[in-house]
Amino acid sequence: MKHFVIYLAMLAMLCSCIDEEQHADTPRGNFEALWRIFDEHYCFFSYKNEQYGLDWDAVYRKYSPQFSDDMSEGQMFEVMAKMLSELRDGHVNIYSTFDVARNWSWHENYPRNFSDSLLRAYMGTEYMIASGIEYRTLDDNIGYIRYESFARAVGDGNLDAVFSNLATCNGLIIDIRDNGGGNLTTVEKLAARFTNKEILVGYMQHKTGRGHNDFSKMEEQRLKPSAGMRWHKPVVVLTNRHVYSAANEFVKYMKCCPQVTIVGDKTGGGAGMPFSSELPCGWSVRFSACPMYDRDRQSTEFGIEPDYNVAMTDDDFRRGKDTIIEFARMLLNK
Repeated sequence: MKHFVIYLAMLAMLCSCIDEEQHADTPRGNFEALWRIFDEHYCFFSYKNEQYGLDWDAVYRKYSPQFSDDMSEGQMFEVMAKMLSELRDGHVNIYSTFDVARNWSWHENYPRNFSDSLLRAYMGTEYMIASGIEYRTLDDNIGYIRYESFARAVGDGNLDAVFSNLATCNGLIIDIRDNGGGNLTTVEKLAARFTNKEILVGYMQHKTGRGHNDFSKMEEQRLKPSAGMRWHKPVVVLTNRHVYSAANEFVKYMKCCPQVTIVGDKTGGGAGMPFSSELPCGWSVRFSACPMYDRDRQSTEFGIEPDYNVAMTDDDFRRGKDTIIEFARMLLNK
């Protein structure tokens, strides 16, 4: 929570900086405002320059000639969306009255590695529900938790009830495949059930100036054990490319906890804390403002590798089996 309060204070400073320079409500003015907001406040320019050669000045030169005062709102939106797609960032959006610009390259062209129909077959109809969590005991005495979105908060009483009901299980599967993120407080609350001591899980920085590399020193992200019931048996967390943002952070936290194994596909990433601003035309823009790192000070913006890379197979699907769940059960039953 301390880091969250510091982050809110930094956002207030960031907001005041963004509002300093005024631009005309014209296609040219909106383009200049958009490019400048990102130039001064986006947090991954240097990292993405290293990863794939992103040059934000070159992006300006490429798209600037495409803006003219006679273009329509739709045309302006389309060119802006293409420009921001150069960042390859799922936390980058433009919100207009008629559309939302988004970048889904972090999961497009990757195997889904998840099936709703197979999930329902495993869950049956007698599973239990505790706020945002669905759970049950599988027939081999392995506990199974499905958490589809960390935007659905869960309380300490909910978690105590879940772990009490699964206490006799030999191991636990936490399935967060297709979880696109949500609230970091919820992530910390759940992850805190899997450690008995305070542990270092990563680092965070804040933007301190307008330069691409103007950041604070790395601040530790530490996970404290919950005061409620904690799980001491083996755990397998299931992931796929649709695991993003706060769900990506959950995987980062869980990799630091004892007796936890990550199974499935590489996560989608999303390691920048998002923030919103506004263009002269009234459209809202969202972007990554504060970078977060794992405990080895490495960025997870482009995802986290599992301990076991497992993909769903067509043969298993035809037999009504989820390859990734079955692999997790095999590990836990050992």
